[in-house]
This record gives sequence, C-alpha cells and structure tokens, in this order.
Amino acid sequence: MLPVDGQPRGEAWRRSHTGHFGAAHDVEATQQYYNGYDASTRPAGFTSRAPFCHNGDRSVGTAMSVQPGTGPGGGGAGTPELSFVVVNWNGGELLRRAIESILASPPRVPYGIVVVDNASTDESLGWLRSAELAERLGDVKLALIENPENVGFGRSNNQAFASTGARLLFLLNADAELRPGACDTLVATLESDARIGACGPRLVNPDGSLQISVWRNPPAAWSTLLSGLRLYRLLPRRLRGELLLAGHWAHDRRRDVGMLSGAAILVRRELVEAVGGFDERFHMYGEDNEWCLRMVRAGWRLVFEPAAVVMHHGGHSSQRRWTDRERLDVQLDAFFRFQRFCLSRRQAVANLLATSVLLSVHRVWRRLRGQPVDDVTLTLRMHLADLKRTIRPRRSSGASSD
Repeated sequence: MLPVDGQPRGEAWRRSHTGHFGAAHDVEATQQYYNGYDASTRPAGFTSRAPFCHNGDRSVGTAMSVQPGTGPGGGGAGTPELSFVVVNWNGGELLRRAIESILASPPRVPYGIVVVDNASTDESLGWLRSAELAERLGDVKLALIENPENVGFGRSNNQAFASTGARLLFLLNADAELRPGACDTLVATLESDARIGACGPRLVNPDGSLQISVWRNPPAAWSTLLSGLRLYRLLPRRLRGELLLAGHWAHDRRRDVGMLSGAAILVRRELVEAVGGFDERFHMYGEDNEWCLRMVRAGWRLVFEPAAVVMHHGGHSSQRRWTDRERLDVQLDAFFRFQRFCLSRRQAVANLLATSVLLSVHRVWRRLRGQPVDDVTLTLRMHLADLKRTIRPRRSSGASSD
C-alpha cells in the first residue's frame, strides 16, 4: 500500500513509516492492533495460557547441536540466566554481525545463545558450526536448532523457548545488532518492576536515524482516519504524538506501551509461561502484534526503553524471499488473520471500512494526478472482500457480534 499523497517512497522511508503489517502510516491499513479476542476463531487446543505454542507442539526441529558446551542455551556452567534467541533464514553476513554484537556487548548476567535455522541454503550453517565461531564463543554456549523447512518466525521462537530454561529471553532478529550496554539497560528496566513482562529498545536504521517501533495497541478506526486523512495536523504536535505514537512520537522517553517490535524484545520466562508463546497461525508478520496484545490483556506491563539502542536493518528476509507484490499479499493476509483472531466483528468492520475509505481516497487522488491505480485498486478489492466475509454471520455459536 502507498501513502495518500501518491508520491513514490524509498525503502528507508518505507521502513521508518510502516507498522508490522507493512502499510505506510498515512494509510495505516495494517496497523490494527486490536482489542477483544474472539474465542470462536481460536483453533482447538489454543488457550491464553498455552505453554509455548498454540497447538501444544514443542518440537525443536530435526537436528540440534551445541557449541562449544554440553547443554542448550548455557553460558558458563549450568543454565544461563538469559538466552538470546535468534531466528535465521539465509542471514549470512548479517547473522554473523548479530552474533558478533552479542559477544562484543555481552550482558553482565550469565547468558547463552539459541539460533533457530529455517533451512538456510547460504553460508549461515557452515559459519555457525565453524571452529572460528567456537573460538570466538569461548565459554558461551550456542545451541543450534535446524529445521528442515522454514517454519515461520513464531514457531521458531517457540522452539527456542522450549529448548532453554533461562529466566530471561532476548529475542533478537538476525539482521539486528546490539549497541553497547543495550542488554544490561533492558534487564535493569525489566527488573525494576515485577509487573513488567517485556521491554524493548529504541531501534535505529543503519544510518542512525530512528526506526519506528511503537504503535497504538489497540488502535481504532478514528486513529486510522486521523492519520490517513492527515487530520492530525490540526492537533498540537505533543498531543498528536501521545495519541497516535508511531511516526508522530519522538521515541525519546521511557513509557508503557501496547506494542513492541519483535526485532528486539526482552521478556520474562514467567510471562511466557503465563500467556503462552507466539501464535503459530502467523507465519510472518503480525505474530508480535498478537503476542503483545495478549500480554497487555493479561495485565502485564510492556515498557519502551530508549536508553537501550539496537540497530535493525529491517526487511532482510522478506526482501530475499518475496517480490514486493508477494510480500504485500503476505502482509495483508496477516492483517486479515489478526482481525479474525483478535477483533470482535464490530471492531473488524470499523477498521476495514476506515481503511477502505482511505484507499478509495488515495485511488481518486492518483487518478486526478494521472498516476497508475492498479495496485491501489487491487488492495482495495482485497479489503472489501474481507469486509464482506467479516459482515457475514459467523457459523460458530460462540462468535462475538459486538
């Protein structure tokens, strides 16, 4: 999806102005991080207290190895206090830099590293098994879980959760790099209040500019329209930032939030045991939105900590895996799934209507300027089709109608 003004945008702009489903904040079609779970859409066996996976599967792939120690996720002797979890698919040099950043700026607490590889075909596995890395690790244990296929971000993290007994879990993308002191700062923030279940750092792009990582959760149709129609310009800048977050907020102070980016997030083991791990119905995109929403609704605090900094390249795996059109399809699928799984019908309809209005305005605007409208038209049709499906009465007797 494209911004309402119809102007072409570069990749850096897209990364800094997008939510986790990939839509630009001017349209905000996919930043619906919603309120009110609809129990009728949950698959059998899924509960809010599922230990790790929505279907109870704790499989850790077809192969698991540890280097150089003797147990998974260790750091020195015994179980580590903190395990870094890195999910990899053809990360190559970026994976190397992610692991090197951990080793260069380690936490003060005993730690280990768990890497889940999703059938990489590049040099990732060779380097993870190399004598070079073993020497660099020293006493730090690195557990490698190898999947025969790409099982998705959520399931991969769940596999890692099940493989380590660490009380703290630091999820770090394979295309992200810790800055000095980031982990210790997050640990201190997390342990400052037992009610804090997760905390996230300030993300920056490779050029040092801010990468947006905090969004409203749950937003509403009014916030979508306020941003998409640019009515936020009528509000004082400070009020605009507090109301809408995302690109309107400076990301410059510690605060409770409803959404943290899964690119880098520190969570308590206690939280995972209480609310469950990632919902594996989301292969990629949307899984961290749903997880954060579940945390907040269970009463946990999520805290954004700007004093901790992580550099995130962003979009590395998706750019190598899909064309722009294929990636849009995946993002929209995640958006529609999120609505079905986490919204009442009334909320889903309101958000789909708001997004459809914005896409319609955008299409008219582009026509007036003599610009192509095929992509916007297709996206609008997909939203209207999902709106039609949402309006239809749900067959399950337990469906929500509010």
